[in-house]
Amino acid sequence: MVFETDCSDVVKMVSAPEEWPAFAILLDEIGRCKMRFTSFSIVHISRTKNTKADKLARSARDLPTDVYYVNSVSPAWIPELL
Repeated sequence: MVFETDCSDVVKMVSAPEEWPAFAILLDEIGRCKMRFTSFSIVHISRTKNTKADKLARSARDLPTDVYYVNSVSPAWIPELL
């Protein structure tokens, strides 16, 4: 599994969690989740290469409730956001 993010601090946190004690609980959980994958990496990409994901995340903040989605195809409303 490869995770891409435009937040370099997130890459640093996941790569060296002991250097971020304020986030220990969350980073411990991420560490446990990482072990479920046969391969795991997190890499930094520029924000200009991450515009669709950034727009999707910003749109999610405007939703009145949490949205959970698990399926093999994208929800019909995602293309409208992109």
